[in-house]
Amino acid sequence: MAPSDTARRLGTRTRFSGLLAATAVGVYLLLIIGATTSLTDAAAACSTWPTCHTPIDPLSQTELAIAWGHRLAAVVVGLLVAASTVMAVVLGTSVRVRYALVTALGLYVVQVAIGAVTATNGPAAIVPGLHLALGVVIFSAVVLALAWDLELTTGVEDETDTVSPAPLEGAVEDQPDPGTATPRTLPSGLLARARLTAFAYFKMMKPRLMWLLCLVAAAGMALAAGSELDGYTIVATLGGGVLAIGASGTFNHVLERDVDQRMARTADRPLATDVIPVRNAVIFGLFLTAASMTAFLTINALAAALGLAAILFYSVVYTLLLKPNTVQNTVLGGAAGALPALIGWAAVTNEIGLPGLALAGVIFLWTPAHFYNLALAYQDDYARGGFPMMPVVRGETVTRKHIVYYIGATLLGTIGLAWITDLGALYAGTVVVFGGIFLWAAVRLHFEQTEAAAFRSFHASNAFLGAVLVAVLVDALVL
Repeated sequence: MAPSDTARRLGTRTRFSGLLAATAVGVYLLLIIGATTSLTDAAAACSTWPTCHTPIDPLSQTELAIAWGHRLAAVVVGLLVAASTVMAVVLGTSVRVRYALVTALGLYVVQVAIGAVTATNGPAAIVPGLHLALGVVIFSAVVLALAWDLELTTGVEDETDTVSPAPLEGAVEDQPDPGTATPRTLPSGLLARARLTAFAYFKMMKPRLMWLLCLVAAAGMALAAGSELDGYTIVATLGGGVLAIGASGTFNHVLERDVDQRMARTADRPLATDVIPVRNAVIFGLFLTAASMTAFLTINALAAALGLAAILFYSVVYTLLLKPNTVQNTVLGGAAGALPALIGWAAVTNEIGLPGLALAGVIFLWTPAHFYNLALAYQDDYARGGFPMMPVVRGETVTRKHIVYYIGATLLGTIGLAWITDLGALYAGTVVVFGGIFLWAAVRLHFEQTEAAAFRSFHASNAFLGAVLVAVLVDALVL
């Protein structure tokens, strides 16, 4: 095939991938609107189909506009689904991509019929939740088609053997390692030494994780308390959370100090460079744990128990058991980042409730979509450390595909959260915009396949979750 033909074919497949991504975002838009409470009143304002008649009551004009917007969006999205299906057939994509899109198109027609029945006869005319459930299936089919097409278009066969994880024992002695750290000499000045030591202790607490995990806990509190959230609960919960994160990070530094010396991104950590003795680090971690439990116990025992569980899970289960032994380490390890949502909810209610679990589920599903980008960027480093990360064990193509899988799962999780809470238009708009940006970055990663593209997708994932959590806070506390 001539270079010009290859470039033309790649351009066509790129446009098809873009169409599939736009279709997925469009279906998601309809789902999130349908799951928010704003559409509940809007449906009552329009009891005719396919058009909406002007209501007698002028106060319902806003709801009428929302209903009209939903129906017009449904038309546009339906055209996108149809166009994607036709293009898949014309291009001769893989059988599973075509089947997924044909299924989505067929179910979309059924979905329209159900919407018509619901509009004219009321929600009691159909099985409760059927409309939303079919939408979830349609969205899942489109996301699967996108992931499979990207894998076929941009993937590389037999790449899983290109990088092998180094054994955890003896690798440093076998060959020179570019990540190996050298002990750092402490400055002679007392003040300079104190500054270096203080910063080293602060670095062990992994402060970069604190802002996002504190936002997760704050969102959990906001969902539970709404505008009645009191200041002491906020301070005690976030304070205990910061201390718990610091304890987890410190124990992680202690347990991985030998492996850290073999990885370029971690070779300058305080314990890897002997800036802080191991004994002092352990004592510091125990102190942070005790301080965290003290803060949580001023609220309730459940919050303290969940905080201790978070420390133990990250420090022991994830660091010692999951991370060095299974390719699913990031997936299962997502429970550590999800626990702050339950801590925030429990701090207010002294129980574990469904909205708190739903928020925790969003964080759990988001974690692989987020961290796999970092694993791609630091693939060689993780291989030197002996960690069986997804790109190291199964290759970059599979990893990029799983990023799309988990983005889709995360977006479905945000729909579930909207469905069982009172989150409204601000939340819906935020997840659509930033979810679309995250998906766009993941699609670009498939075609660019560079470290810069991996970091772009990584930052898009941070922006997505940060924006969603802020929207939850504002929606629950203010609106």
